[in-house]
Amino acid sequence: MASIGDFDPLRSSVPATKIEVTVSCRNLLDMDTFSKSDPVVVLYVQSIGTKEWREFGRTEVIENTLNPDFVRKFVLDFFFEEKQNLRFDVYNVDSRSCNISKHDFLGQTFCTLGEIIGSTGGRLEKTLSGIPGKRCGTVILTAEELSNCRDLATMQFCANKLDKKDFFGKSDPFLVFYRSNEDGTFTICHKTEVVKNTLNPVWQPFTIPVRALCNGDYDRTVKVDVYDWDRDGSHDFIGEFTTSYRELSRGQSQFNVYEVLNPKKKGKKKKYINSGTVTLLSFKVESEHTFVDFIRGGTQLNFTVAIDFTASNGNPSQPTSLHYMNPYQLNAYAMALKAVGEIIQDYDSDKLFPAYGFGAKLPPNGKISHAFPLNTDSENPNCLGIEGVLEAYFESLRTVQLYGPTNFAPVINQVARVAAGVTDGSQYFVLLMITDGVISDMVQTKEAVVNASALPMSIIIVGVGPAEFDAMEELDGDDVRVSSRGRLAERDIVQFVPFRDYIDPTGNQVLSMARLAKDVLAEIPEQLLSFMKSKGVEPRPAPATTTAPTPRPRP
Repeated sequence: MASIGDFDPLRSSVPATKIEVTVSCRNLLDMDTFSKSDPVVVLYVQSIGTKEWREFGRTEVIENTLNPDFVRKFVLDFFFEEKQNLRFDVYNVDSRSCNISKHDFLGQTFCTLGEIIGSTGGRLEKTLSGIPGKRCGTVILTAEELSNCRDLATMQFCANKLDKKDFFGKSDPFLVFYRSNEDGTFTICHKTEVVKNTLNPVWQPFTIPVRALCNGDYDRTVKVDVYDWDRDGSHDFIGEFTTSYRELSRGQSQFNVYEVLNPKKKGKKKKYINSGTVTLLSFKVESEHTFVDFIRGGTQLNFTVAIDFTASNGNPSQPTSLHYMNPYQLNAYAMALKAVGEIIQDYDSDKLFPAYGFGAKLPPNGKISHAFPLNTDSENPNCLGIEGVLEAYFESLRTVQLYGPTNFAPVINQVARVAAGVTDGSQYFVLLMITDGVISDMVQTKEAVVNASALPMSIIIVGVGPAEFDAMEELDGDDVRVSSRGRLAERDIVQFVPFRDYIDPTGNQVLSMARLAKDVLAEIPEQLLSFMKSKGVEPRPAPATTTAPTPRPRP
């Protein structure tokens, strides 16, 4: 099983989801004279910065077949916020040489990891090409999230007759949970709140990933220390007990009443019995769903674009304009759109993207609009693919008059109206807004964001140009949740970044776009999960996949 852990400076330190890719081929070219081909598949991954293809791994060689189902898998780290380009080369092995160029090339195909995951049932079939005038067959790629312990345990404890540790009052007890390690050491994994001035505390229920508690080993020792909290941090040790996940999973019973023992007191006092008892009041386990669960279950990401057409961008025909249509390179608006859109489009099966402009005067009567379709079709604002959005954007620059003001609320409300009609988890909406300046309708925009936070929707705002974007930080609720008229947003759904922070100093547009996409998309999976959890939406079962039948041999 091939796997990779290469360090990439563009990647965050958040643990990646492990995806296992299985490979099959059908109708490969037959390169051997007296038998069929002996195929092997070589996977190459493309570096984000240099765009260099590096060999990732190889399947085993299966002899004498044109329709191999390979056993050896590729295990890849999945980063939603990146476009992870993959190349699968197929060869016929006809010697023992490890040099792949010494073998017969049978064809190749390109895709992204997102394309495989986003396909129905996580199964993607691609045509092999690369040999002129020859039909090279197909490759079938299947993606599955590696099974690991994704359960969450929720439990509650109380204690009875704990030792009194405070001179002027009773104890202020709290619990500390430790997971045992293979070498006999312990790692802290949870600490309860402190319950003040009582020897019979009842702690609040808490939720912990099972893997944090026992790393998936249900019989591994879990040690629990009981302390009396002191303001100066020198907490007094009351006692300890041990258990295991398997014992805890029995729930409330006589097995889950634990004596709290203090070894020092036990060694000194002959009549010592215990320092109190701790009782498990309740225990519940539920599965922790992932972003991949929802995508494999059919959830589609609907991508909408909104572009700032206000006059502060400058005359599009002038090189100083942020909308300047340089024939040799993309402007900042097009770069931001392409960077984000090319990743999200892998998770949208129809590749139809609504695209709007705001802050322009429209022909023929010069009416100001803050949500006009770039393709001029108000009944169907969809553009086909990211290239279609770019074409509509460039065409709009030729026909509308840049004007103002910079109003965000109309477009946000437009997308929210559509999202409000689909809250069953089958679709999640991502709105990308690209702007050069300060929002004119901040009060209305905050109201729109608060309303949208209850819907399956996220908003990405990219600021282009040299303007100060301090006011935008109000909408990005990482530190302080957005509010409007006394109502707090249910979720943090806005991500704002200034594009200038991501521009590569050497002028490498590809690197600039990759950095931007990584940061603005990194929060989308968690935002999707927070919506699904808040509404109690479960991922649908992944559609059953059917393996392509092995063709009958020709007579």
